[in-house]
Amino acid sequence: MPVLNDTADTAVRQRALTALEQARARTHALTSCLDDSELMAQHSALMSPLVWDLAHIGNQEDIWLLREAGGQPALRPELDPVYDAFRTPRADRPGLPMLSPDRARRFVAEVRERALDVLAVAPLTGHPLFHGGFVFGMVAQHEQQHDETMLATHQLRRGPAVLKAPPPPSAVGGDLPREVLVRAGPFTMGTDPETDPWALDNERPAHTVDLPAFWLDTTPVTNAAYQEFIADGGYTKSRWWHPDGWAYIRKTQLSAPLFWRREGNIWLRRRFGSLEPVPPAAPVMHVSWYEADAYARWAGRRLPTEAEWEKAARHDPDTGHSARHPWGDTDPGPEHANLGQCHLEPAAAGAYPAGTAPCGARQLLGDVWEWTASDFTGYPGFTAFPYREYSEVFFGGEAATYKVLRGGSFGTDPVACRSTFRNWDFPIRRQIFAGFRTARDA
Repeated sequence: MPVLNDTADTAVRQRALTALEQARARTHALTSCLDDSELMAQHSALMSPLVWDLAHIGNQEDIWLLREAGGQPALRPELDPVYDAFRTPRADRPGLPMLSPDRARRFVAEVRERALDVLAVAPLTGHPLFHGGFVFGMVAQHEQQHDETMLATHQLRRGPAVLKAPPPPSAVGGDLPREVLVRAGPFTMGTDPETDPWALDNERPAHTVDLPAFWLDTTPVTNAAYQEFIADGGYTKSRWWHPDGWAYIRKTQLSAPLFWRREGNIWLRRRFGSLEPVPPAAPVMHVSWYEADAYARWAGRRLPTEAEWEKAARHDPDTGHSARHPWGDTDPGPEHANLGQCHLEPAAAGAYPAGTAPCGARQLLGDVWEWTASDFTGYPGFTAFPYREYSEVFFGGEAATYKVLRGGSFGTDPVACRSTFRNWDFPIRRQIFAGFRTARDA
């Protein structure tokens, strides 16, 4: 462990060190539980082999913490094309000359040892890359994002369960109202480096958005509610579906969320190697944007825009303050939200009363990513930083087909989850830990 400078920036360095160490501990936990053959295997064409993710994490840290932040020569420059996420599609990555698991572990360990030396002495002022320790936070968030991707790979993997975690908490507070009112008016959407130095480029800049009043589901849509949609023939009636979504489910013959199957009158789901009844009170998960949109139409409602979602999640109409999280600006604790892979499933709808937003909505962070109605694009005044490939290449043109998800899931680490954080994916994606809630005009 490096000796941290005894200066005013010690807190920033300690925050960065903690974030990097927590991410690495999770990476090791997700990869040490499987043998080499499982790590090298491709468990789904949608995902990379787990060992590719492992070494890719080290390669990105080499690029940004050793070369960019540390000004050092590349540790393993020949690995750059192998672990370039844009160069080779996931389905083709098993054919790459990947490092073996043992070599990948040695590589990421050597990179980390040098990266911590950089952290101990790097300036935290001056260039925007170092402001508030941004580059270290970016690398920690990148690793945690890949950890969530690896968790999704574990869910796709066939075989006995290898991951364990206690069950999430139950609902609290009795019967909640189905929906809450989000009042009309302006709010601050997005953020800036001065407010949140570790926010990523697509969360910037902060800007004012004025919205009419709307109603929003108090909690995410539950498995029980979604089963009503199925029972009513939701997958067989074209009137509920976006035309592209209807064509897709006809082509793929979808009839329920991913990992569900029906035995008699009981819906079962496969979860990390175990088969179990679908819990009725938990948020529905592993549904595509098309499925979420169809359910909302069937229910006589709609998906919220991402601006509506963010206003509900962070704006206090009494003070006018847009907080970092629904409960305020303090960091998430286990009482606030289901984050960080502390549990391996969403909590029941109505859990985490301490995480309630000013509008009264619950579980806006954690449990399941929530699909929104919005396409992924840049905010007014957007500037790519520190590289176009993080966000900008997904804007516009074909990338307009990417839909925005908000709020994080049980598999999202708190370092990569806040009310301004934006995720995006194709509207057909179902392997991610995604659900939704619905809205209507007031």
